[in-house]
Amino acid sequence: MDYGELSDFLRKRREALQPEDLGLPRGRRRRTPGLRREEVAALAVMSTDYYSRLEGGRGPQPSAEMLAAIARALRLTLDERDHLYVLAGHGVPPRMSGDDHVNPGLLRILDRLVDTPAQVMNRLGETLVQTAVDVAFEGELTNFEGLERSGAYRWFLRDGDRDRYADEDQRANHSRVLVSGLRSVHATDGDKSPAGSLVRALLDGSAEFRELWNAHEIGIRHVGVKRFLHPAVGALELHCQVLDDLEQQQTLLVFTATPGSESAEKLALLAVLGQAAAPTDFATR
Repeated sequence: MDYGELSDFLRKRREALQPEDLGLPRGRRRRTPGLRREEVAALAVMSTDYYSRLEGGRGPQPSAEMLAAIARALRLTLDERDHLYVLAGHGVPPRMSGDDHVNPGLLRILDRLVDTPAQVMNRLGETLVQTAVDVAFEGELTNFEGLERSGAYRWFLRDGDRDRYADEDQRANHSRVLVSGLRSVHATDGDKSPAGSLVRALLDGSAEFRELWNAHEIGIRHVGVKRFLHPAVGALELHCQVLDDLEQQQTLLVFTATPGSESAEKLALLAVLGQAAAPTDFATR
């Protein structure tokens, strides 16, 4: 682990970012070029003391998980992320299909959606990063572990995840979309992949999944407008748009409401309420 080079690299990348690039207020008394250390720590969901010691060339070797969080907070490219891992003594992580490193271009788009529910997902439907309004809308989706990281796993095997859809037809369509997408990933990656492990768990645990899997449907699409029931603001009618990053094989999912509609007013209220309004079991896509 090269403390000197790591410290210099982190400082240079932090100073290259401006707060407004990430939707943060600049404030009147900002003397630090670029971001403050505490802002990077908050974006990486770690303590300011830990990040400050790391950038200052002190403290223990960071884990791979910590490095991934820092790389995302600093909006590093894949090459920059690899360099960060090498400096921290971990070696270059493998670049595999479905890599969880989010393209900084997608993150920059996400940074500008400060009043909009939006998230980035990988090919297995695992949420990698959310806007604050999306947490208020859907709940925190990035802290699951193991197979539960997948929205498909939670949808078919966990109680409560589908209760917020307003009607049964949309629940049924969502089930078909999830199975269709997972079948495509499984066909590409094979039975020994993470997709294979997920499919086996779902086949073993869900009769609904088995029936849909045996139907061999491919290419099922989401409906354009979805109706939800949120525990804090009630009924919501939202448009669902996706932006695919073909290189990283990730998807930016955005929920919008018709301007001037009651749903738009409720989304604005969610932005104000923040995490206090976040449901604990609302995980629909």
